[in-house]
Amino acid sequence: MQFLPFEQPIADLKAKIDSLHKMNNNEVSFSEELLKLEKKCQKLTESIFSKLSDWQIIQLARHPDRPYTLDYIPLIFQEFDELHGDRNFGDDAAIVGGTARLNGHSVMVIGQQKGRTTKEKLQRNFGMPHPEGYRKALRLMKLAEKFSLPVITLIDTPGAYPGVNAEARGQSEAIARNLREMSALTVPVICVVIGEGCSGGALGIGVGDRMLMMQYSYFATISPEGCASILWKDASKASEAAEIMGITALRLEKTGLIDEVIEEPLGGAHRDISLAAEKLQKGIEKHLLDLKALPQQTLLDQRYQRLMSFGKFQSS
Repeated sequence: MQFLPFEQPIADLKAKIDSLHKMNNNEVSFSEELLKLEKKCQKLTESIFSKLSDWQIIQLARHPDRPYTLDYIPLIFQEFDELHGDRNFGDDAAIVGGTARLNGHSVMVIGQQKGRTTKEKLQRNFGMPHPEGYRKALRLMKLAEKFSLPVITLIDTPGAYPGVNAEARGQSEAIARNLREMSALTVPVICVVIGEGCSGGALGIGVGDRMLMMQYSYFATISPEGCASILWKDASKASEAAEIMGITALRLEKTGLIDEVIEEPLGGAHRDISLAAEKLQKGIEKHLLDLKALPQQTLLDQRYQRLMSFGKFQSS
């Protein structure tokens, strides 16, 4: 298990526990000491994670062991059948999607996928989709609409790919079209931020009837590093920017910009992926049942009102 800098006291204690486990045998027993250390480690973890700063939460959202879309799909959905290509240019591996079942409900699931090994990271372009990725997502959404399948999107990207080739193929147009089309889909749309939800890259599959966020995720128009570079010309002030921006799940829930925060296991989703997936599945299914019960016009009216309620302000 990889530990982040603020988790170093936990890492040190875990190392002691592992060391005692190796020495523990029939001749010498450290059972009592192990029990005390494990209780101490539990309390220490609870203490550290009860007072995380926004910057520390963003570090957790980017944790290299954090579950990605293809980690969650087999744990949450059944009979997933991946579909490929935008029928225009090619297939973008940074976005995956296909038909699936969620406890008997037929759905279309679409998500952004990062890689773990160097080869996978290059294949998935570090989770930064090209225009053909967003066009593939839109093709699958339209297919879902045709067959009355609810759409579930899993958001996890540092942003859409900003390269010259992506711009040449219409990156901004592809994202803008998705915003427009998703706002008018006649089927329920549930969006979930499972890690990083950054910039237009996240919004490209992030317009719907419900927006959920995992506890240690963030949703922002720009990364803290990018914000710090603009405000102070110094990306190293990202931690200060993170506190000012208010982009973590709990802070966004207070402003009404998201509908629910999905609680993660102590220490983050990577500490217990099965439990994290179970909690996420329950959250998605609850909202899916609510939305499926609504008449189509009511669904569209409520989505319109939800989107129009964003950006409220008071003049003083």
